[in-house]
Parts: sequence; structure tokens; C-alpha cells
Amino acid sequence: MSIIRSLNIFLKEWISFLMPFSLLFFKSYNEIKMENIALRSQLALYKHRYEKQMLPKPTPTPAFRQLWVILSKYMISWKSHLVVVKPETVIKWHRMAFQLHWRRKSSQKGRPRTSQETIKLITRLHNENPLLSPEKIHEKLKLLGIEKPPAPNTIAKYIPSTRKTPTEKQIQSWKTFLKNHQSVTWATDFFTIPTLTFKVLYVLVIIDHRTRKIISFGVTYNPTAKWTIQQFRNATPYGYAPKYLIHDNDPIFRSKAFQRFLSSSVIINKRTAYRSPWQNGYAERVIGTIKRELLNQIIPLNQLHLHKILHEYIHNYYNTNRTHQGIGGKTPIASPVYLPTTTAETKLEATPVLNGLYHTYKKVA
Repeated sequence: MSIIRSLNIFLKEWISFLMPFSLLFFKSYNEIKMENIALRSQLALYKHRYEKQMLPKPTPTPAFRQLWVILSKYMISWKSHLVVVKPETVIKWHRMAFQLHWRRKSSQKGRPRTSQETIKLITRLHNENPLLSPEKIHEKLKLLGIEKPPAPNTIAKYIPSTRKTPTEKQIQSWKTFLKNHQSVTWATDFFTIPTLTFKVLYVLVIIDHRTRKIISFGVTYNPTAKWTIQQFRNATPYGYAPKYLIHDNDPIFRSKAFQRFLSSSVIINKRTAYRSPWQNGYAERVIGTIKRELLNQIIPLNQLHLHKILHEYIHNYYNTNRTHQGIGGKTPIASPVYLPTTTAETKLEATPVLNGLYHTYKKVA
């Protein structure tokens, strides 16, 4: 009953919120223009009083939030019309809506939660037999005739971890390997991003350790080993390939088909340890950069839209104009070398990227 009541309240709110907009279909063009002027004058007055007299901000309703998320994708100059909130807040609303959608979707499917009785039994068996592995505890539960015992991976969550932190020697060994083979090493990883309609897109990124150049990327709704192999074929034409490839324990990278492809391409795979993202730091860092500088600012509509904005960001900005501290403040693809000039003598020509989200510059005479 509570769900039905909440739905009725939500529908009433939407109807009352959209009722004034529905009347626009029955008005003439001149009436709409005059009404737009009247509303904008009142909005300008409120904005002036809000900024000068510190009036309290109105609280956006759920219907208002959803409407502006939709307008942000279909209205070109939506940012210039925002007064109540900042554009970053609208992007945040979309992320929050996706999290709510994913939480509801996840609660409907998946494995049932482990009961407290089962957790207590697992803890007891571990305390009384501390040397037993999760697999042995699972087999013990089956042997005792317990119906549907938890899987070993589930059991491992409820017993103290026996995994030791990496020693300083292990860390230095990995760092030494990366330093000695930086010029012949690539790294790869997947990350996900929700679309406007809450569909999940998977992005594959391949980066060169030495230059920090993004060699290639791919976007898909359904990543498979076959699709991933094709992305690597596109990135390694005519024998152009690294000696080492660093990747995590994703099932696609560990699949027999992908491993056969690496062997046939004479690429040595270096798989990171479990729960050790620091070993694939270059790929993790570039994914964080893409999310922070691009995908936290723009909500992708679909696969084609995401591919388009990633292509423009990577090829027109990241690889060619974005500097990196790890390579001495240079760009992955070498930039033109200019003669030194004073600030007063310097004239710059700006080129917008991603509709002005970023700009690239070059000196002009």
C-alpha cells in the first residue's frame, strides 16, 4: 500500500508541475513570447533580490529535477537558463537517479541475502577450524546436509582475511619492472558509465606507459572476449604491439580466447594481483581523468553519443594538448615547439573542444 500511495503522490506532483506547460499548446506564438518576457522579468527580479538580500534558496522537487535532466539533453543552451542551481547539480541529479534505479534493479534480482543463522554457523566452523579454507567450509556444510550452502566466495566474506599485505620487496619488484619496461608496456581496463535512460555502457581503454597516450578505446553495451580481441586488433596494426600488457583479473582478459590472441601476437600478459588496482595505476588514473574531466560534465545519450564525445576528447584534447606531470609537463603526442616570447608579445588563437568545455591554443604571429 505504501508503494501505491507514494506513486499517487508522485503522479499528482508531476501533473500539478506540468499543468501550466500543457496550456502552451493552446496559445499563439505572440502570446508565448509575451508570457516568456513576463516570466523572465519576474525571474530576474527574484535573482536580484536573492543575490542582494540573501533570500533562502527554493528546494527543487523530484519533478523539477527530472525535468531539468531531460532539458539538459534536448536544450542546447540549458546552462545559461539555470538560476536556482548550478549545471553541475543537474549532472549530479542524473547520477543520483541512476544509483536509485540501479539499487531498485539490483534488489529485484540476484542471490538472496545470507541469513544471520548461516553467518553464525560459518563463523563457528571457522573459529573451531581456523585452518579450513572457504572451499573446505562449503564442502563441510554440504556434507552435513545443509540445503543450498553459500558458495566459497560468499563464505570468504564472513571469515577473517588471511591475505597478507604486499611486502616492501614485492612492491619494489613491481615498480622496478614497470620502470625498466616502461617503453614497451601497455595497460588496459574497462569502466562503466550510465546513459540518460540508465542503460550501462562499457568502455575499454588502452594506454601506453611511456607516452601516456591513449592508444585506442571502444564502447559497447555487451563486452565479450571476441569484441575485446577485435579492439586490440584495431590497436595493433602491422605488428605494432607492446611487449607487455598489464590487465586486471576481469574474466574477459583471463579467457582462453583472449590469452590465445596475446600469445599469437607475441604479447606477454602481466596480470595484476587480486584487489591490487595500484599495480595497474596508469590505466586506473586515466579512467579517473576521463570521468572527472568529461563524463562528470556530460550525460551520454547512447553508445554513438558516448563514442563521439570520447573520440573528440581523446584525439582533440587528451593526446594532443593535455599536459602530464609524469612526462615532464609534455603532451602524449608531441606539440609544436614555439620560440620564447614575453606575455605582452604573445597572441593565442583558441579552438573550442566539446562545444567549449575545453579549448586548445596555438601561437599566432
